[in-house]
This record gives sequence, C-alpha cells and structure tokens, in this order.
Amino acid sequence: MVLLAPALVPVASPRAVLAARDAVVIDLRSPGEFALDHLPGASNVPLFDDAQRAIVGTLYARSSPDAALAEARKLVRGHLDLLVREIARLGDWAMPEVDLVRQLDLWTQGGIGALEESVPSVPCPSLPLRPVVLHCWRGGLRSRSVTSFVRALGLERAVALEGGYRGYREWVRAGIEGWQAPPSFVLRGWTGVGKSLVLREIEVLRPGWTLDLEALAGHRGSILGMVGLEPCNQKIFESRLFARLERGFPGLCVVEGESRKVGNTVLPEPVWRAIDRGTALELVAAGERRVEVLTQDYLARPENRAEIGAQLPFIEQRLGPVKFHGVLTALLSQGRDRELVELLLERYYDPLYRSSERGRGYAATFDASRPPEAAARIVQWIEARLVGSGS
Repeated sequence: MVLLAPALVPVASPRAVLAARDAVVIDLRSPGEFALDHLPGASNVPLFDDAQRAIVGTLYARSSPDAALAEARKLVRGHLDLLVREIARLGDWAMPEVDLVRQLDLWTQGGIGALEESVPSVPCPSLPLRPVVLHCWRGGLRSRSVTSFVRALGLERAVALEGGYRGYREWVRAGIEGWQAPPSFVLRGWTGVGKSLVLREIEVLRPGWTLDLEALAGHRGSILGMVGLEPCNQKIFESRLFARLERGFPGLCVVEGESRKVGNTVLPEPVWRAIDRGTALELVAAGERRVEVLTQDYLARPENRAEIGAQLPFIEQRLGPVKFHGVLTALLSQGRDRELVELLLERYYDPLYRSSERGRGYAATFDASRPPEAAARIVQWIEARLVGSGS
C-alpha cells in the first residue's frame, strides 16, 4: 500500500481565524472540554470522548508518551472513518476512498517522536478561501496530526489554530483587559422599569451602539435572573463579550447598569469601569408598569414556575425566616402572581436598589413605560449632547 506522506501544518492566529467570516472551525477536544467554552461558531468533532481523553492523559503522565500513543491509536481506529467523514461534511470536501486505518497505522508505527517530527507546523501568511481550522487544547499533536492527515488526503484548505484553544483564551483575556471603552451611557432604574427592553430598542434604532451584558451572560443579574434563560460560565461569557467588543462601537456605548456580577459571571475590570464611571441615565415607570414587566419576564411561561419556586425560599430567608416563611411560595402556588411581584418589589428588590444607588446623580430622566418611545428620546438626547460637546 502506498503511504500518503504527512503534510506540513500551516498555523493561523486566533485573530486571523475569527476575522475570516467563511472559516469552518472544528474543535477536536473532548465534549466536556468543548462544553466549557469554545470559539464562536465552532463545531465539536472530538478525537477522544471524555473517558478516552482521561485514559490517554493518564498513560502519558504515569507510563510514557509512546504508551499513550499506542492507546490513542487503538481508540481512534474505532471511529476514524466517522471522524474524517464529519470533517469532510463540515468542510464541504469530497474525501477520497482510502483505507484510513491502514494509513493511521503506518503514520504512527515509529512512535510519538517520529510522529512529532513528521508533522511540523509553519506560519500561515494568509488564510485560504473557506479555511477549515482544526484545533485542540494547545495546538499540540492532536490537532497537528489530524490537520496533516486530512491535508495529505487532499483537504488543502485545512489549517491549525496557533496555540489551540489555550492560545485563543489568552487572546480573549488580553483583548478584554486592554479594551478602552468609548464614552458610555448607562441605563439605570428600579427593578421592572424595563431597562433591557429600552436597551434593545436603542439597538434597533442605532445598530452597534449597545453592549447587552445580560444577553451575553444568559442572566438578568438578580436572584431570579436565570429563570427562563440559559446562564453561561465565565469562559463562555468572556468569549461572547470579546466577540462583541471586537466588533467595536461607533464612538459611544450604551449599557445597562449592572452590579459587578451578572449571575455567576464577573464583569471584567474595563467593562465594570465603563458602567461605574459612565453617564447615568435614569429610567422610571409607574408601579403598575413595573409589575407588568416582571410578570411578563418571569411568570408568563408556565414552565418557569417551578424554577421560580426553587428560588423563593432563599428570598424568604433573607426577608425574615419567621415572618415570611412560606409566604412567597404560597402566593406562587395559589396563582396570586400580581401580589407576589408587588411583595418582591416592595420588600426585596426596591430596598436593594435604594441602597446600591444611594448618592448617585443622573444626567437625565426618561419615562420607560413605552420602550420604543423611551429609546427614541434617549437616542435624541445622546446625539444632541455629543454634537454639543463637539464629539
């Protein structure tokens, strides 16, 4: 049988890959690694599942690299055809009819040292059209060997990600830490006035103006903020945040006033500075409107009620373990939604907000009862202010 010679592995920077709108990013890490975070738009085609990765890693650390390679080869044989076919499908590539397992055996027969030497990487000066970008944790042998393998089979658009996922994470963290916020306008107001509704209407009127942190975090920022949403971890939040920051802002940024934490995610220092030092705009609404907004957010969907019920005992404990024990839970179970929301506002949310905003001044106040109208007035106010300041 003819051995296909290993191909050189071009490596591209995270910046180049993320800038390529037509790039197909394939994450070769295990499903567990992928779930914790991944590049935007990436597809997971794991070389090993979570258990297999643990086995190979243990052998590498406690036995020898060659023992790990022997086990890896045995594991990959079982799904090599499916793996390459999935890469071909995602990359819109017609793979040749080749005995893949035999090729794998021939490539790896010399041990890990020979395999490392046979798949060297070279800088990729520019990405090809529709690049297929493969990566693992650190841009090591996992991704280089697979990239070389598919390139040898004819997928010449295949490149590896420089530094792998770890290199991408370092780039994300450095980018966020170095972000310089433009002049920032911060929407503040009591819980339920509809700050997020107004923020999203501003984005409709002036695309690119807003930074929607709650949408990025999948959380509204309060104790009930996860209800009906999908909160993410810190790494995923930072990936989403950096992708938004990279798109840039047209000389200004409008953001909702948040605490330092949004759900389980912590706002990076440059973003927190923009919120804390930005021009504060107060949004107001009547009590009835606030109850309406919160009821729609949390209680309009029957499937959310169990999730809310799980959180209410914590709030009851905070309000007073004797006086309020079971009170909120009872209102929820009896369908007394309006009373529940009114009590939450009066006893829990409003005191917290009053304390957090003590001493803060506002540059202007806007009625948020009708979000589209409020957004239009805020846009007009900001544009007039910027013209007046010569910005």
